[in-house]
Parts: sequence; C-alpha cells; structure tokens
Amino acid sequence: MASTQEYIDYVCAQLEGAGSILAKKAFGEYLVYVDEKCAVMVCDNICYVKKLPELDELMSDAECGFPYEGAKEHYILDIDHKNHAVRVVRVLAEVLPYPKKKGTSKKSEKNK
Repeated sequence: MASTQEYIDYVCAQLEGAGSILAKKAFGEYLVYVDEKCAVMVCDNICYVKKLPELDELMSDAECGFPYEGAKEHYILDIDHKNHAVRVVRVLAEVLPYPKKKGTSKKSEKNK
C-alpha cells in the first residue's frame, strides 16, 4: 500500500513550525524535507526517521521498523503528536547534511 496524498498533507501540516517543509515523491513513496534536508521518509502511511545518536533520547520510547526491504532500521515517528514530531524534525534539520548538488562529484571538484 503506497502512502496517500491526504496522509502526506497531514504530515506536512503536523510538521508546520519545524522549518520550511516540502514533500516530494521518491521511489513510489515520499520524502519530506525540512529546510531543504531530507528528514522524514513516508512509506505505507508510516513516518520513518534515521536512527542518529542525536535522537536517541527523544526517540527512546519510539517503535522501530524498516521502511522498505533491505533498509536499515529507522525510528517510527509518531506524527500524531505534533509537538514531539516538530522537536524531532528540528533536531534532524540541525544535524543532517544538505543534499549534494546534482552533477557535482569529487572527480569534477579535483579538476578545478
């Protein structure tokens, strides 16, 4: 079962206040970006966030799961608890790197 547009709209509304929120389709599901950083993966209407040391305390009671076959284990973000979800996503916005620009590589950087 793929995620529904209604659920994605709900996720984005719940994360309001965490930064600039944008959802994009990817691999048949959705990625939710905060301040241009990929913060939440939504698969089958479930929100997943990476297991990072910076989240260990905030997510200590969270369920864990695998967003897709072959994926590493992720925390499951309880999006229904808005304040907590916003806190988690704000931490992610601080610690996650910006995505690499398309068309740039280490090889092309060396040739400059």
